[in-house]
Amino acid sequence: MADSTDADARYVEPGQPYDRDTNYIEDRITRDGRDGWPVEAGRYRLIAARACPWANRTIIVRRLLGLEGAISLGLPGPTHDQRSWTFDLDPGGVDPVLGIERLQQAYFARFSDYPRGITVPAIVDVASGAVVTNNFPQITLDFETEWAEFHRERAPDLYPEGLRDEIDEVSELVYHDVNNGVYKAGFAGSQNSYERAYTALFERLDWLSERLERQRFLVGDTITEADVRLFTTLARFDAVYHGHFKCNRSKLAEMPVLWAYARDLFQTPGFGDTIDFEQIKAHYYVVHRDINPSGIVPVGPDERPWLTPHGREQLGGRPFGDGTPPAPPRDGEGVPELRSA
Repeated sequence: MADSTDADARYVEPGQPYDRDTNYIEDRITRDGRDGWPVEAGRYRLIAARACPWANRTIIVRRLLGLEGAISLGLPGPTHDQRSWTFDLDPGGVDPVLGIERLQQAYFARFSDYPRGITVPAIVDVASGAVVTNNFPQITLDFETEWAEFHRERAPDLYPEGLRDEIDEVSELVYHDVNNGVYKAGFAGSQNSYERAYTALFERLDWLSERLERQRFLVGDTITEADVRLFTTLARFDAVYHGHFKCNRSKLAEMPVLWAYARDLFQTPGFGDTIDFEQIKAHYYVVHRDINPSGIVPVGPDERPWLTPHGREQLGGRPFGDGTPPAPPRDGEGVPELRSA
């Protein structure tokens, strides 16, 4: 989950391994409203910067399930200052629904002395302007289960009941070694901690390659929550993690199975049409000044190979199961076309 710290903040603690703060606002939006936040169309706004892999998950799941009409989307810009993510992409730098310049204002509307990072994704109660939750692993699961009443007709089942234990098990391994593993390598404060994270990352990627050599998707024969979670890291691998985070044993494009798998998902409606490589690179290379002091953003890599044939259809599988692809992105929610370096 992307933190809001200024461009001169330290992400690397000398001599220390990277330890992600996982203390989130654990309130949930549920059908029974047990935490005081009942499922209700039009009541909530998802704030999810495209640059952030954790936020990107929520944008993908919202698209796949067709929740656009029930949950609106606010998009902060890719960089931020010492106080919080800002809505600098919107006219006047103000979110058009919440009427705020900074996501911090929604956190403070709920907790006047909120002590942690102002993070995305976050769901905000529109009427009060107060943040409800920033618990990103739970947000997508609740989109898939608690919000079922508002799923589009023939939406895919991304968290099928009979596969949940396996989805959770695979997702946990992917989180520790891959999703968060790239950060543990990139923000390592010692050679030993970097090498431990590097080794665990590529051992897990090799494990994933072996698993995906025999099957099209991570769990079962359809796209699930597990694929969404892995995809957002793979989409950023060559553009950011390979160089910026020193995860450089191999590029994604040099790992044949994972590269084909990632292209397969990228070319699936709901995945690639949420990816903005320019925003992704701007976030990491501009904000992490203790890693990239110059703030120079690389021009490459060429994005167009993401659209080349992947051949994964040969493995069978039904991407949406008994469902159908989502409609094209709504006006204002599309991303730029891919470009060459």
